[in-house]
Amino acid sequence: MKNKVILITGGTSGLGAATAKTLASLGAKIVFCGRREKEGLAVQQAIAGQQGEATFVQADVTNEAQVARVVDTAIKQYGRLDAAFNNAGANLYFGSVANTTAAQFTETIQVNLTGTFYALKHELQAMQAGGGSILNTASTAGVKGVGKGIAAYVAAKHGVIGLTKAAALEYAAQQVRVNALVISAVATAQWLAGVNKTPGMQEKIAAAMPLGRIATVEEVVPFIGFLLSDNAKMITGAALAVDGGVTA
Repeated sequence: MKNKVILITGGTSGLGAATAKTLASLGAKIVFCGRREKEGLAVQQAIAGQQGEATFVQADVTNEAQVARVVDTAIKQYGRLDAAFNNAGANLYFGSVANTTAAQFTETIQVNLTGTFYALKHELQAMQAGGGSILNTASTAGVKGVGKGIAAYVAAKHGVIGLTKAAALEYAAQQVRVNALVISAVATAQWLAGVNKTPGMQEKIAAAMPLGRIATVEEVVPFIGFLLSDNAKMITGAALAVDGGVTA
């Protein structure tokens, strides 16, 4: 990771912030974005406090111009982009297909799939000459129907995996690798805040996991680092699970 220039979307909290801090501690130069300025600057300051190097750019991934500005920031500061972790996304609504509004469906696709497309598009333009590694956050919802109430999210994450595979094949000759991270429940602050609104829900989810527990951020970040590193040079076009056995 030393001196690798790495871009992270959705880096103001949770898995994105943890990845930024960990990779910066290993010597990577981080450029990351998110919608929340206060949280982004806090992550940037935390990294600086550990003698790491990171630049926060306030951006919404559903806005292509803002996403392009994040990539441009990395190129202007460092002259290249070695890797990217497209992590921004959220499960915004719960409800049956019949009761999902067009606006809800469109917003879910915009945040999870279109935002990943914008990031991927501009990262690929920056990487074509020298190769690199891109990792898109998918979900177990990208490889199965999961259950009731999240059809729009399932559709979006299936799209992320399809987009990942198509891009991997298009850019393999340029040695640009593109993979998808398939995760299930991860105990980020945002995830816990949502789940804990329903008493007993966290315990119910943990019991349904084959390993009997919910993943911690610290258990997922090392795999992210591996896939972004040169140690994974023969892995591309893959949807790889760190899900406690859920997809099995």
